[in-house]
Amino acid sequence: MENTKKMLSFIQSSPTSYQAVDTIKGELDKLGFIELKEGETFKLEKGKSYYVTRNYSSIIAFKVGTRLDRMSYHIVASHSDAPSFKLKPKNKKNNSGYEVINTEVYGGPIYNTWMDRLLSIAGRVIVKENDQVVIKPVHIKTPMCIIPNLAIHMNRSVNDGVKLNPQIDLLPMVSKNQSFDVMDVVAKEVNVNKENILDTDLFLYPVDQGAVWGDNNEFVSIYHLDDLQCAYTTLQGFIKGSNQDTVSVYCCFDNEEVGSGTKQGADSTFLMDTLQRINSGLGNNAEQLQQALASSMIVSADNAHSIHPNHPEKSDPTNVVSINDGIVLKYNANQHYSTDGLSAALFKEICHDEQIKFQSFTNRSDERGGGTLGAISTSHVSILSVDIGCAQLAMHSAFETAGVQDTDMMILAMEKFFSAHLVSDANHQYRIER
Repeated sequence: MENTKKMLSFIQSSPTSYQAVDTIKGELDKLGFIELKEGETFKLEKGKSYYVTRNYSSIIAFKVGTRLDRMSYHIVASHSDAPSFKLKPKNKKNNSGYEVINTEVYGGPIYNTWMDRLLSIAGRVIVKENDQVVIKPVHIKTPMCIIPNLAIHMNRSVNDGVKLNPQIDLLPMVSKNQSFDVMDVVAKEVNVNKENILDTDLFLYPVDQGAVWGDNNEFVSIYHLDDLQCAYTTLQGFIKGSNQDTVSVYCCFDNEEVGSGTKQGADSTFLMDTLQRINSGLGNNAEQLQQALASSMIVSADNAHSIHPNHPEKSDPTNVVSINDGIVLKYNANQHYSTDGLSAALFKEICHDEQIKFQSFTNRSDERGGGTLGAISTSHVSILSVDIGCAQLAMHSAFETAGVQDTDMMILAMEKFFSAHLVSDANHQYRIER
């Protein structure tokens, strides 16, 4: 329960990818991690810990072991973003005497879960300050707006299913004051003159407080569980785990929900750039990097679909996963998930513990599921990869549900992963050293 309470606090501090990375940085700073800048030389020492960010919305942290004669990389990747609605550059609009905010869809939210729910705004603004261009985070914590439903008396077929048009049905109402400008509120929040705001990256988010609930307090619900549950639990395992023969690497990428194809996404060069700079910063050559990668592994941590209590037919008939029944290993014959028999076997052996359970997930054969970070990352860094996650319900809803026990299991599994050393010999035989 204690881990879940801390996770809820982490998520509530992280409504967008910018706040998520800032919150992660705060935890690492407290532990003495050294911040590196991409525009500066990486000066590294064995036994020390570092992190680097890109775009203020993705982060890679790493801990350098003290014995690196047979060095390998143990890597975990999650993502910092979530489906939402992004404010357009010119967003002021009046509808029938109400001021609304003009937005566009980010990712794939479940539209109707955002309606009749108190919302606010978070993200970042770029401002001119003393002849410099400065980035300032924005997190307005008070409720600002709501997307109202049409009353059933005006839409008698609403319970038969309604197709929502995001340009018509999903614009949030914010005021009756026609002089209202959301940028006035944002400028006040970050204490700048509105005229000095050059541009923005601002998103809606639900202000609902998360909760632990259920007969045995076994469930947890909040916005952004996908994927901040994995971002938080893998971070805690990364912090707790230790092996002096490895470089332990923690990644949290932005823009997974829109395909990862940005400079800060998993489909960018960020991870490989960083691994190459770690390698050279430790005085190694390109050949030594390839040797290290041969014994390396990446764990892609992104939540998975639990069987639904009202729609069990949507799950595969034999590979059924459920909340609090263990860490989910995700498989796909067409490699939309990167797990294969070898990577799954090694991961289960590395994390072997009587307190950790595993489940296997596949989509139904007549349904195409989504891909995630593993297959994308390994297109740039060709190493063993396994896709895992915690089982959850209502993925991409404005209020998702997952398990308290799974949170604990994921932290323990990640601690074990980062405490192990995977070694591959010339015959591609593997052993695990602890």
